[in-house]
Amino acid sequence: MTGVWVLVGAVVVAVALGTAMRARDGRFRPSRGRRVAADGGPARAVVAEPSPADGTSPADGTSPVAAGPDGGLRAELAALGEALGERATLLQFSTAFCAPCRSTRQVLAGVAALVPGVRHVEVDAEAHLDLVRRLAVRRTPTVLIVDASGREVRRASGAPPTRQAVFATLAQIVPADEIVPTGQTVPTDGTKRADSDSSEPPPAG
Repeated sequence: MTGVWVLVGAVVVAVALGTAMRARDGRFRPSRGRRVAADGGPARAVVAEPSPADGTSPADGTSPVAAGPDGGLRAELAALGEALGERATLLQFSTAFCAPCRSTRQVLAGVAALVPGVRHVEVDAEAHLDLVRRLAVRRTPTVLIVDASGREVRRASGAPPTRQAVFATLAQIVPADEIVPTGQTVPTDGTKRADSDSSEPPPAG
């Protein structure tokens, strides 16, 4: 009988953890200002291991930030043949068989096309495991909002962020009157809305 209760307890804990993770999926979270050592533990797949010298990485997926001589991502993007956006960069980490990554690409590319000075850069996580490890990217899609200096401001992972959430996050580093499309309103808290808002509307049939 004890074994049954242990099993029930394990199921309850697993369900609670799964629910908590889904609640965070696609929501932007503040960046952490802690640096990850470049020679930290080995990467496996797209899961970043914390550096032993740095302690544990944050469980909620917030960033331990930023490599590069200035603590920003400018050097990392340059190594990929990419440049920072004049005002902000939407840095997306994807994998080949990640279905939500395609929706995320649509959302971010659409926002970048609407907001002057904002670039969308997509990185193949499996082909750049070194960078994945340094930036503590654990799941795909992961989206980093990077300011003009290369500093990570916020990140979201696990599901496509909504357009409204991306606009609201950009409003922290770009004047709001320059990022709000005509006829739309943007929440100031960056909260996630329904999944139906997470991508461009389908074309009329």
